[in-house]
Amino acid sequence: MRRLVWVLAALLLAPGRLVAQRAGDDQHWRTQREQLVATWLVPYGITDTATLRAMRTVPRHEFVPPHLRELAYEDRPLPIGHDATISQPFIVALMTQLIAPRAGMRVLEIGTGSGYQAAVLAAIGCRVWTIEIVAALATSARARLERLGYQGIEVRHGDGWAGWPEQAPFDAILVTAAPDTIPPALVAQLARGGRMVLPVTNRDGSQDLVVVEKDASGRLTERRVAPVRFVRLQREVR
Repeated sequence: MRRLVWVLAALLLAPGRLVAQRAGDDQHWRTQREQLVATWLVPYGITDTATLRAMRTVPRHEFVPPHLRELAYEDRPLPIGHDATISQPFIVALMTQLIAPRAGMRVLEIGTGSGYQAAVLAAIGCRVWTIEIVAALATSARARLERLGYQGIEVRHGDGWAGWPEQAPFDAILVTAAPDTIPPALVAQLARGGRMVLPVTNRDGSQDLVVVEKDASGRLTERRVAPVRFVRLQREVR
């Protein structure tokens, strides 16, 4: 009888222990995110309030392979399979800040990857259309974003070079892989007054992060922000 009581007690206490464990895990990851923001984002020029809030709340550890979770809040890119990576947090924050994000903004993302950048944008309140060229990544990102409860994100499997014309124009466009030239279709789909941020590969193989702005008259200006290193933009749908 005593053994039966112990078993019943264990069953009754188990849910409470599970809740406590989850709470501890949540606190662990919150602390990691706060440290990331304090150590790698704010000191290096990320000042946009909405961007910092999203970086503090989006669980990057959910967007990396399980065996790399303890590295999720280091400021480094990590492999996610299929020759793709999740960008380092500073680059995600910088690209987000450069579009001057705001709630209600319509954003096109080229290169969904694991879905982390889309989640950051959605956490700010942006409406996101994101295109991934690798079918397996598109499928897993869509499922992950749904599981985590992110709203206002549509994921498409396809060639991002052509953009998403039926949803254009976009207030902002983010490209998370490096083309040799700025895709003309993306320029055409950028709204007047909008910004596109993308890495561009130079003739010598180096890459620069570029901001393209379209003014109210449709005139374009470009400025180079920083040297970067991204995977090359692929055109072959897989």
